[in-house]
Amino acid sequence: MRLSTKSRFAVQSLIDLALRERSGPIALAHVAARQGVSLSYLEQLFSRLRRAGLVESTRGPGGGYTLGRRPSDITVAEIVAAVEDEPPSLAHEERRMHLTHDLWADLDAVMLRHLATVPLQQLVDEERGRGVPEEVAAPRPALSP
Repeated sequence: MRLSTKSRFAVQSLIDLALRERSGPIALAHVAARQGVSLSYLEQLFSRLRRAGLVESTRGPGGGYTLGRRPSDITVAEIVAAVEDEPPSLAHEERRMHLTHDLWADLDAVMLRHLATVPLQQLVDEERGRGVPEEVAAPRPALSP
């Protein structure tokens, strides 16, 4: 398992969505601005998150992204698995580094088990505890025919 900035930004972005979920779909441009990351980078991450069923997209005026499931039903391990590339094959490395391979494989397994016990809701609650405001947008005006 490889943890990279992709994982960090994916987790932070889903926390961002969860904090604002009462507002309806959230424009990815707003998430990008709050997280300090480029829109194109987030679009790539959210494409993977959408394929994994962790977010849903709504097109058109007032569109954006919402969580695909309740924050209590999404684990950090799922988020990481959705955005990280598959680990490269260790077949050729195994011969060279056989002694440390088991160590890294064990560490990966422990880390994955731990991340699977951390629901997104826990991270959202921690952010709320730090005083991060939940933005609730005003109701959107109805579109005239």
